[in-house]
Amino acid sequence: MTDEIKKPEVKIIKETREVKESTAQKNPTTDHLVETRHSVRIGGKEVKYTVVSGTIVLKEEIVDKGTEIEKPRAQIFFTAYTKDGVKDKSKRPITFSFNGGPGSSSVWLHMGVLGPRRVILTDEGEMPPPPFKLTDNQYSILDETDLVFIDPMSTGFSRPVEGEKSAEWHTFTKDIASVGDFIRLYTTRYNRWLSPKFLAGESYGTTRSAGLSGYLQNRHGMLLNGLMLISAVLDFSTIDFNLNNDLPYILFVPAYAATAWYHGKLSFKAPLEAVIAEAEEFAKGEYASALLKGASLTPEERANIVEKLSHYTGISQEFIERSNLRILDRHFFKELLRERGKTIGRLDSRYTGIDRIGVTESYEYDPLFAQVSGPYTAAFNDYIRTELKFETDMPYEILSDKVWMNWSYEYFQNQYVNVAETLRQSMTFNKYLKVFVANGYFDLGTPYFATEHTFDHLGLDESLRGNIRMAYYNAGHMMYVHMPSLKEMKKDLTKFIKDAS
Repeated sequence: MTDEIKKPEVKIIKETREVKESTAQKNPTTDHLVETRHSVRIGGKEVKYTVVSGTIVLKEEIVDKGTEIEKPRAQIFFTAYTKDGVKDKSKRPITFSFNGGPGSSSVWLHMGVLGPRRVILTDEGEMPPPPFKLTDNQYSILDETDLVFIDPMSTGFSRPVEGEKSAEWHTFTKDIASVGDFIRLYTTRYNRWLSPKFLAGESYGTTRSAGLSGYLQNRHGMLLNGLMLISAVLDFSTIDFNLNNDLPYILFVPAYAATAWYHGKLSFKAPLEAVIAEAEEFAKGEYASALLKGASLTPEERANIVEKLSHYTGISQEFIERSNLRILDRHFFKELLRERGKTIGRLDSRYTGIDRIGVTESYEYDPLFAQVSGPYTAAFNDYIRTELKFETDMPYEILSDKVWMNWSYEYFQNQYVNVAETLRQSMTFNKYLKVFVANGYFDLGTPYFATEHTFDHLGLDESLRGNIRMAYYNAGHMMYVHMPSLKEMKKDLTKFIKDAS
């Protein structure tokens, strides 16, 4: 690696109190904040900044014996970066950022692309030998916008106050309300109501972002300048493989083709762009028509589809025939490189993994997560304590299985989760709202073609379609772990923020 490892000189200029788990539980009405100052070079220029890290207590108005009172409910952890020397905050954008899961902390966007410190991986995004290290992120967007990284309930250090149950926040509606209420509270306390405001979310964080665009607007009267959606999913019907839903089988084909191209599994040679273009035409044309026909397909038509689907995906005709012309994502992860004894990743299909045995129908683990979980976990746990001076004995919940496995989508009972209509309404109400969508060609979690389908069916008036911009990268779900893609993202995000501000 050529990155120079540098730890900035840190000076604590204000500390509300030392944070310990027992202290936080005994004093649920007290915010616990630590403030430090740092500097970083971005684009060859020094940027001096202040960091506030800690927990803010969220309260809810309740009626107790006929009296309205504010009851402490939750301690939400955040890390906020503000550029020093800004005299007029109304001209300085601010971006609120989070990841997805649901159940993920904000560490991935924080330490991977947006923040001023970055986890060191190889240029291709692979894990180096431990121990792991941080470096200054010369591709951070802190030169363009202040940044607030939010950890939703049960992620990071965010916890309910004593006597409250965390499961109450593990729902689609309560999650949006709590994150939205935090954004309102932060905006009020730090006097940012007149600043240009952005949301940056990844994966389920894009679902949250679209929901928040409506919640902030309708509940708090807060209009946004822009959304940065990284590996977006707004309509879950595009990615949920079910017997009564053929849409994902169609929309995953171009990403399957890109993956097969990368691993040399196609029977023909062509540039990636040409492979993708051909696969798109086949998927939305002949293949979509064939699945719609179902059992009414003639034997000749069926044989043609089997041959072409194999041609574009690298999966054998025999397997496709036995799968009734439909390739499940988890089957693709295992089947594409089965004869090599390898699996390919869901989050980034460039990566390969090794299972104990080669006859199972799904992989044992996601190869990308195996590359990033250790470096990000170690780096953040050290960073928050040694550089930002926030002390606590609580574990920092990077990604909680308990949250996503028990997440409630009751709001969408008997239907697919879909916030695309919320986004359409927000963009229609606020004609200045801009949307940037970052897509990875090798993302098999939220494939780019599924995202395009969602936005093509948004129902947005033609006069507003110019407010949406798509960008594509030669990487996967976390495209910023790939150094060439990180450099491109910096350019794309900078232009978007300037245009939308």
